[in-house]
Amino acid sequence: MYNGVMIVNKEKDFTSHDVVAKLRGILKQKKIGHTGTLDPQAEGVLPVCLGNATKLCDILTDKRKEYVAELLLGVTTDTQDLTGQVLREVSLAICEEKIKEVIGSFRGKSMQIPPMYSALKVNGKKLYELAREGKTVKRAPRPIEIYELEVLSVELPVVRMRVLCSKGTYIRTLCNDMGDKLGCGGCMKSLIRTKVESFSIENAYTLSRIEEIRDEGNLSRVIIPVDGVFGGLSKIRIKKEYAPVVENGNICAPEFLQERVDAEDGERFLMYHSDGRFFGIYEFVEREAVLKPYKMFIPV
Repeated sequence: MYNGVMIVNKEKDFTSHDVVAKLRGILKQKKIGHTGTLDPQAEGVLPVCLGNATKLCDILTDKRKEYVAELLLGVTTDTQDLTGQVLREVSLAICEEKIKEVIGSFRGKSMQIPPMYSALKVNGKKLYELAREGKTVKRAPRPIEIYELEVLSVELPVVRMRVLCSKGTYIRTLCNDMGDKLGCGGCMKSLIRTKVESFSIENAYTLSRIEEIRDEGNLSRVIIPVDGVFGGLSKIRIKKEYAPVVENGNICAPEFLQERVDAEDGERFLMYHSDGRFFGIYEFVEREAVLKPYKMFIPV
């Protein structure tokens, strides 16, 4: 079984679930999970977790994401992108300076109302299922943050921009809201996710390329080991005689370690067996002066 993270370059017309299903066939293993949905019409970076790395799915879902999006001004649709029904079309009478000013105003923290055409659930039913039935329900606004927002080009009616944002940000809705604020309406024309935290599109592979790499016998070079995902954490090693402590995922006293640990409360470490095997992430609890397992990745 493969354990680790693979960076897929998702192509158009694939759902995140489609990607997982196809990878199960390519890799011949069932234990695979994705790290958050990416619209079928969107392309780009989709980290996929394999084997024991499926425990990372919730962690990677929370990461910052970067997109390159095309905003089509003057067109409003019910899905907030070009897959939906056009609700309004207007001619444009707006200057580039005003467009950049309004788009720039979306930087920072704000509250965003999720679109009806989304996988969020209300009373156990997905919003897009309700939308397809012609129903609209009240959605609570959710906090988001736009860390960086750069207009790359303006070729009316299309504005191309780069967005670095927090989890839970709907770029379709961002485009819709920008159009509303400009007074002409707008929707998302295209979307490419270029980064998820440190994972970039330059290091992502299409499903067909992954299949070729498998046939070449080189899959190991495109699978990131679990501990490679946490490059910013310090490494600690258990003494040989205390190896069963980490093997069983138990609390670890600092004196069980080969290294001296000077840690702050809540600080996390990569825990290794004395023979070099990676076993998981441990977190220092100051009041008890111990390290407790946060996530264990014992090989499966």
